[in-house]
Amino acid sequence: MTNLLPSDPNEQGYSRRTFVQQTAMGVGIAAWIGSNANLALGQPHPAPQRSARRVMRIAHLTDVHVQPERSAGDGLTACLQHVHNMDDPPQLILFGGDNVMEVAHDCTVERAEEQLAVWRTVMQKHCTLPYRNCIGNHDVFGMDQDKGKRWAMDSFGMTTRYYSFDQAGWHFVVLDSTAPQDDGHYKARLDDEQFAWLQSDLTNTPASTPVLILSHIPILAACAYFDGDNEKTGDWVVPGAWMHLDARKLKDLFLKHPNVKLCLSGHIHLVDEVSYNGVAYRCNGAVCGAWWKGANQECEPGYGLIDLYEDGSFHNQYVVYGWEAKAQ
Repeated sequence: MTNLLPSDPNEQGYSRRTFVQQTAMGVGIAAWIGSNANLALGQPHPAPQRSARRVMRIAHLTDVHVQPERSAGDGLTACLQHVHNMDDPPQLILFGGDNVMEVAHDCTVERAEEQLAVWRTVMQKHCTLPYRNCIGNHDVFGMDQDKGKRWAMDSFGMTTRYYSFDQAGWHFVVLDSTAPQDDGHYKARLDDEQFAWLQSDLTNTPASTPVLILSHIPILAACAYFDGDNEKTGDWVVPGAWMHLDARKLKDLFLKHPNVKLCLSGHIHLVDEVSYNGVAYRCNGAVCGAWWKGANQECEPGYGLIDLYEDGSFHNQYVVYGWEAKAQ
């Protein structure tokens, strides 16, 4: 059995204590944080028995941060082998962004191509499953909205920086969370063009079709509070690059489309589960853990494994694939 977190606030037998649980006027939020349960590695837990038919299994691999150093290519290889070799493998891999270690700041073209070469070599040799990509902030060369994101799209085989597709009765939406700023930094939010597209996309999706949204940066997360000393001022202060600044705007949009069921993200390199207004938000850790140096706080290197059902329900677990940090 592998390390995992529960996926549904209605399921029993949690392996984590509840971090926040609040219910008021029919609106609830519950979050579970952490991932290190000291469980044996192996095959993922079977999903709970449901009356609905499972239509698809996906693997959510986010924050790979591949580079020539610290055997990161071998780490990605080990993760992909774990995904491919399970008894009940997924039909699709969703890469959640930050595929390369860092091209956004102080990075030459040569260094960017060096990182990308590791990614391409491993993917060509060890990934036979279909996959889709999402742009992460570390994938944006020079933190440039146009040329930088074009580099990411060209590097990872994307024709557009945000898009949607249908598969197995579900509608998938892939967003671009990174909004570069004039000072060379970034904020987490959708630009006006992308938000208008998302409104139209959800409107044009049949209300009976469940929707899964993939973003690199969490739209809503509890673990963002623990990414840094965010309480040092005496108040909780979560930077605008840690979680979507337009979360309230997106929450209001989702209220109009109750078929939005699940929002997946990474970015924080921690694992949590938040449910709000009937939408499940799942931050699924990091393939690289602490940037290939071991666990990041309580989060071991791992990936999300999600079973999707025809009635719009799902089961999400965090799978630790057994990677041990290397000295070099």
